[in-house]
Amino acid sequence: MKIISGSLKGRSLDGFNLEGTRPTMDRVKESLFAMIQNNLDNSICLDLFSGSGNLGIEAISQGANKVYLVDSNKKAIQVIKNNLNKLNIADKCSVILGDFKKVLNQLNVKFNIIFLDPPYKTNYIEESINFITKNNLLENNGLIICESDSLEKIVYSLDYRPIKEKKYGDKYIVILEKI
Repeated sequence: MKIISGSLKGRSLDGFNLEGTRPTMDRVKESLFAMIQNNLDNSICLDLFSGSGNLGIEAISQGANKVYLVDSNKKAIQVIKNNLNKLNIADKCSVILGDFKKVLNQLNVKFNIIFLDPPYKTNYIEESINFITKNNLLENNGLIICESDSLEKIVYSLDYRPIKEKKYGDKYIVILEKI
């Protein structure tokens, strides 16, 4: 797993085989970041189910100012911290161990971009978007990037509109914009 573009391009990330995670593959990540590249400069991002930190670290590499990396898996959090230290970007990141619902209720930050790539056998995308909306955590015109194995699991309110939808093998990426 490598960083595909930006200031850290080509650097390797640990955590590809981290138990309980499913890293976004490089070709999918490359396409995804091409779709959002104009929104990354100086952004504040949330990588809610971060696993190895792959998406959040890519955002830093491509110009994000700050990324919050959240996961409930202690091993994943350690891998994230190791990746951040190895890349010398820990100062641009906040790493949070915790259940996504508790974390979303405690955050007092407005994000420009939120990555949602939860375990596929859950309805965490819908739950996360509900918490994000209720707590007003996304800036107007901010983006929520959803990754799932089923479009039916990407459920959102009229506060959002889909601006991109793409299928990659057995997964879907849907980009929502807050309106």
